[in-house]
Amino acid sequence: MSPGIATVVCAILILGLFWLDRDPAARTSRALWIPVLWLLLAGSRSVSQWLQVGTWLHTQDQYMEGNPLDRLVYTSLLAVGLVVLAYRPNQVARVLRANGPILLFLAYCAVSLLWSDFPGVAFKRWTKALGDLVMVLIVLTDADRPNAIKRFLARPAFLLLPVSVLFIKYYPDLGRAYGRWEGKAFYIGVASDKNMLGVICLFFGLGSAWRFLSAYQERKSASRTRRLLAHGAILTMALWMLWIANSMTSLACFVIATGMLLTTAFRSVKPRPAVVHVLVAALLVVSASVLFLGLSPSALATIGRDPTLTDRTAIWTLIIGMNNNSLLGTGFESFWLGPRLDKIWSVYAWGPTEAHNGYLEIYLSLGWAGVALLAVVLARGYRTVFAAYRRNLPTGTLWLAYFVVGLIYNFTEAAFFRMMQPAWIFLLLAITRVPELPHPKIRPRRPLSVDETHGHEANVVLAPNLMGQPLST
Repeated sequence: MSPGIATVVCAILILGLFWLDRDPAARTSRALWIPVLWLLLAGSRSVSQWLQVGTWLHTQDQYMEGNPLDRLVYTSLLAVGLVVLAYRPNQVARVLRANGPILLFLAYCAVSLLWSDFPGVAFKRWTKALGDLVMVLIVLTDADRPNAIKRFLARPAFLLLPVSVLFIKYYPDLGRAYGRWEGKAFYIGVASDKNMLGVICLFFGLGSAWRFLSAYQERKSASRTRRLLAHGAILTMALWMLWIANSMTSLACFVIATGMLLTTAFRSVKPRPAVVHVLVAALLVVSASVLFLGLSPSALATIGRDPTLTDRTAIWTLIIGMNNNSLLGTGFESFWLGPRLDKIWSVYAWGPTEAHNGYLEIYLSLGWAGVALLAVVLARGYRTVFAAYRRNLPTGTLWLAYFVVGLIYNFTEAAFFRMMQPAWIFLLLAITRVPELPHPKIRPRRPLSVDETHGHEANVVLAPNLMGQPLST
């Protein structure tokens, strides 16, 4: 098949996916496209990279300053997002009041700019981190929140994954990258590197696995077959790309998370919260033991890791000794800048720009104070996702899976509170608590006298409930 024909087929496939997943009853806001666009950029490449504007050499100046076009795009999306939230003051205020730990952490990140060596650069990165929260709030304060969540997960997946397959198979100049030293080819699809391709396949694949499982269980639904086809196709693409991209960390996380989706969906498990707590703890402890304590060298080899975790432990030894303020850190997103970056790049010519461990990254930038605040955020986040699961909310099992895989993913990659990092956006979506609307208090009506009813039986007017139906008949 020629690239031109393949492009037409891909476009038809994308339109078909949207058609198969349609829901005429959904009433989501058009503003939902703002976080969708934000997530599309976070999961692929920046606008300047797509348009090939400016140079993209791996240099320190480029890493620090970024691109003016990208800055304009991100700032515009953030500004429009804030305007949308300004029109939802009551809903936004309720959500913000219920998520104090997240706001406290974000505020601490802002305060840490005071002791950053590069406060200007750090502030620009902090605004992107703020943008992640704004986009999540747009989704969670939508008037049709359940369908907004589904569309937020589906729309980017229907675009990013089919186009990635197209690029990999028919446009190798766009869908593949080559190592600077050995010239080895890597599959990247629409992403900027193979790890990011693994991330979008992991999290969007999980979203489609959740939708596929839900559709499978709804045997009497008229749209069941359509949804099975749409999300089965995305699930197949995600698994195929996880395999060929050799993104074994993301593949291992996907296996763990889908196993948890299936396990927590069993009716025999739902009434037993202790079973879920034990399952979550076991997954975290076993994963940490395999990665860091040498519990199973063969398991490490299976996911393409050696005892040094592909030189990660050597980097960790170097950078831990470079943090001169263990209590407060170097400031938000400020460690990998200036003389510290010079020294690291003089040792590792391939130019690392992160610690490849989310917990260590927080320690380097925000110190033990930041680690403590992160622990509070995660503890509160687990209570939120578990409460959603206990209340049998449709998203409960997915939030649990996102939470567990988010913690495990950060063992070998840095994703906590990192600007425009899809792994962090999905974790933030799961742990953000949305309080239930209070039930209105219904004041009993005074019985009408015979005179007031003109001798006829009174017509009792019943107050409607939140679903628009009478509370009683």
